[in-house]
Amino acid sequence: MKRTILFFQLVLVAIFGFAADKGKIEVPLRFDRYYTYEEVTEALNALHKAYPELTRLEVLGKSEEGRDIYALTINNPKTGAELSKPGVYVDGNIHGNEVQAGEVCLYYANMLLTKYGENDKITKAVDKNAHYIIPVVNVDGRYHFFADGHTPSSSRSIRVPVDDDKDGLFDEDAPDDLDGDGSITQMRIKDPFGQYKADPEDKRVLVRIKPGEQGEYTLLGSEGIDNDGDGRLNEDAEGYLDPNRNWGYDWRPPYVQNGAGNFPLSGVGLKAISDYISARPNIIIGFAFHNSGGMWLRVPSEKSIVIDPTDIAAYDVIGKEAIKITPGYVYMPSYDLYATYGDFDSHLYYLHGAFSFVGELFQREQETYRENITKPATTGETTGSPMRGANPELSREQLKFNDNVVQGEQYKEWKSYKHPVYGEIELGGWVKMSSRLPHPFMLPELVHRNASVVFLAAENTPEISMEVFDKKEIGKNLYQVRVRLQNKKGLPSMTANAVKTKIHQPDMLKVSGGKVIAGGKLTDNRLNKVDFKDKKPEIQFLAVPSYGVVEYQFLIEGKGEVTINYESLKAKNTSASVKL
Repeated sequence: MKRTILFFQLVLVAIFGFAADKGKIEVPLRFDRYYTYEEVTEALNALHKAYPELTRLEVLGKSEEGRDIYALTINNPKTGAELSKPGVYVDGNIHGNEVQAGEVCLYYANMLLTKYGENDKITKAVDKNAHYIIPVVNVDGRYHFFADGHTPSSSRSIRVPVDDDKDGLFDEDAPDDLDGDGSITQMRIKDPFGQYKADPEDKRVLVRIKPGEQGEYTLLGSEGIDNDGDGRLNEDAEGYLDPNRNWGYDWRPPYVQNGAGNFPLSGVGLKAISDYISARPNIIIGFAFHNSGGMWLRVPSEKSIVIDPTDIAAYDVIGKEAIKITPGYVYMPSYDLYATYGDFDSHLYYLHGAFSFVGELFQREQETYRENITKPATTGETTGSPMRGANPELSREQLKFNDNVVQGEQYKEWKSYKHPVYGEIELGGWVKMSSRLPHPFMLPELVHRNASVVFLAAENTPEISMEVFDKKEIGKNLYQVRVRLQNKKGLPSMTANAVKTKIHQPDMLKVSGGKVIAGGKLTDNRLNKVDFKDKKPEIQFLAVPSYGVVEYQFLIEGKGEVTINYESLKAKNTSASVKL
């Protein structure tokens, strides 16, 4: 009897122990899966708990539905306060469906922390920089993407109700998960007068009929019913306030830019993030990750705007290497894709003086099923829905990838359904965890390569050294002192745009310990050409360029030790001294 009781006790311990551990997030994090909003929160707490000496976890604000927006700071306080170091900002999931963007942010944090002290390059980057990581910007969108039925492209908006169909009701007629499988797929109905027919090589693919051909199907759009009884389906879904069109720089009203909202930063979470960034003027570079396309985008977002060539050169230091780290990606200005207004990357560059990149992550053409992957599956048109026959050859390959590589997990076969309006129809197509999202087996490489680009940028944040390279007495107690500042890295201490527009405090040289009679930028040290400053020569305003050197000359009266301090918002301060 005792043995029996002991046996059952052990069974109960095993059962309840398993239940308690099920779903527990442990460090190092896993990246062969996607994390829900709740799991992202747990993952951040796990990282902070494992590395409290290097991290600070805070709730920077709440969303429209009251969810917490978390920010993780990674900084080694033993090497200096965070605001004294170049800041690297990373966020993701600004659109709620772009969930792999959040995974890149988590991976970057996990990489820095778990390899600190083991990898020399990572250790140096953690010691040198302050890293600010917001994995999920649109916390409501991410929550609902996992919790509700969606397409791969829905749940993007900030949850601000909008009356899309102008009927006095708000968000009352979104697509409906008719069969309750967690995905909003497509509806089609057999129709001899329809504009589509089944592809003879794969009946799942619909292709447009040619003139004179007999039709077989009409596409009815996403799963749904007429919730508001107005004779239309799915015309008033959640939102639409686009969180990447609601920022402060170059915002335009909705009649110019769809999804812009009523005024800049009307999204409460966006306003909280903007305030968070404003409180961290040390941020010199930022990344905002989105979900598909295989692109590195930089400012400007309008072709008519001209960027200073020195800023473009600094962008190129990162962008031209990024496309080598992420094969298949392209690097280009945002306007080459399309013009946008009120976007985050422009906000960061123009209002905060930080270089900014948008990383568009997944390349669906990597879903290959052919012998020679270096040979494109097809040529010509590659956009549009695969079910609509925009590119039948590509659609067939993607379906073969689904069938043979991911065992049918990304595509729902067409099945009959009794629709209350249309009668007998068929439901089927790509599920929400497809198309714009890589299958989990492809996720580890994606997050690592993209996090490595952020790391490249961190390595290239400015490193300023200073030396007194010449001192000579030119009169009684009067000395000529020359100082050289050198930046060994690819990003300057200030953007050229920030220097021109004076949007933040410039770098400064300050001389103390002697009376500065004259001082200015040394433009030719061999010919002794100096651009002298008229007033307060003991303080010089400057910026140190990418891989660059600047030199200054001071005429100082006095005896004893003179100290020259370099102060910068976005590069670490340094100093040098000389005895007169």
